[in-house]
Amino acid sequence: MTSTTAFWLAGRQATGETAFDVTSPWDGHTVGTVSVPTDAQVEDAVFAAHAVREDFAATPAHIRAAALDHVSRRLVERTEEIARLISAENGKPVKWARGEVGRAVSVFRFAAEEARRFNGGEAQRLDTDAGGQGRLALTRRFPKGVVLGIAPFNFPLNLCAHKIAPAIAAGAPIILKPAPATPLSGLILGELLAETELPAGSWSILPVPNDRMPALVQDERLPVISFTGSERVGYAIMDSVPRKHCTLELGGNGAAVVLADFASDEDLDRAAQRIATFSNYQGGQSCISVQRVIADASVYDRLLPRIVAAVEAQVTGDPNDEATDVGPLISEAAAQRVEAWVDEAVAAGATLLTGGKRDGASYAPTVLTDVPAEATISCEEVFGPVLTVRKVDGEAAAFAAVNDSKYGLQAGVFTHDLQTAFRAHRALEVGGVVIGDVPSYRADQMPYGGAKQSGVGREGVKFAMDDYTYERVMVLTGLAL
Repeated sequence: MTSTTAFWLAGRQATGETAFDVTSPWDGHTVGTVSVPTDAQVEDAVFAAHAVREDFAATPAHIRAAALDHVSRRLVERTEEIARLISAENGKPVKWARGEVGRAVSVFRFAAEEARRFNGGEAQRLDTDAGGQGRLALTRRFPKGVVLGIAPFNFPLNLCAHKIAPAIAAGAPIILKPAPATPLSGLILGELLAETELPAGSWSILPVPNDRMPALVQDERLPVISFTGSERVGYAIMDSVPRKHCTLELGGNGAAVVLADFASDEDLDRAAQRIATFSNYQGGQSCISVQRVIADASVYDRLLPRIVAAVEAQVTGDPNDEATDVGPLISEAAAQRVEAWVDEAVAAGATLLTGGKRDGASYAPTVLTDVPAEATISCEEVFGPVLTVRKVDGEAAAFAAVNDSKYGLQAGVFTHDLQTAFRAHRALEVGGVVIGDVPSYRADQMPYGGAKQSGVGREGVKFAMDDYTYERVMVLTGLAL
């Protein structure tokens, strides 16, 4: 019999009156059973977080930094165990799951570093005008209040880390809601945080069902919401709480541009391999996976067969197998949606070059060309292992094709030319431009977020801390400057 996993209420373990099973998308076996907090327990967590907010903001930096360092070290020690858990509940190949644990290690380490240097204050002399003689302004940042972090299923550990670690570093209490499909990885972080000296109430991890979230979202004691997930849900949250501060990390349909100067056999082999890998990693379930390839006409005919061959070389199957590159999607329903979108595109005139087959929750890595602009797979985020390839004439047309989207998260530009790189940075309406690689690169300390309907605000530890805090100025008077 599977034991029930407790949740974390104000820093201590607790169980509710009901529970639900977490199942593997690969073979349907029960990975674990998770207890669900009652409404009264959720209220206890919110009350505790709100009550401790001033004391936590005043906690010495060394205490918060030590706690974050501790979590980082313990993640290293438990890497294999946690990677296997991620793989089991998410379906992610274990080699990618290990990489996710490694990234979470870095997130907590970066947060510990930022906690030690954050909020030192910026001094500004005010006697630049006669009325400010003898005055000095000191500007520091203070938490806006309790953070409600809502994490998705596709990176069930690292995206929980991106909610929790910056909040603790900034001295903001946090209530984390992990995704219902993958709560176990997030709850592991509770085990590690419970080993620290953080004050009671400064953090809770609550697997609250989605249908009970509106009341939590609208609770006035939670003035900051950090959400990663779908465009539909994210904007519904923002619309329901127009006076709250919302950070939304939403969808994308990442484009990889291959320009004319990236034309040697070595260049094209590398571009094709990177595109194939990062259109299919995580089963394509990444906001910055490669969904669109936009290739200059001068390289298109040589690039396309390389992409198809590299996609077909991706090993699909059991995520526990070390050789597996592509596992299942999060559910059979997700795979059925991808299947429907591909079938719609083919019926509308798209050419299927490889893939296009579903087996339960798994969908074969797929390449399409000649996809109509109005096809759903052209306009929306597929969140599956599907790639479209398009030919354009010249740099300007390529950049226009990238921008011809409601999304603007990240783009990759394969070029060797520095001037082109700067033109891309100026022209592309996205949150990040990756030169010489796919759009799927993310360093966890850099600002990460999108333009247009890809969201608002930025993650990346320091930048999330800025989002969770506000500037407060103190003016000192009568100083001999």
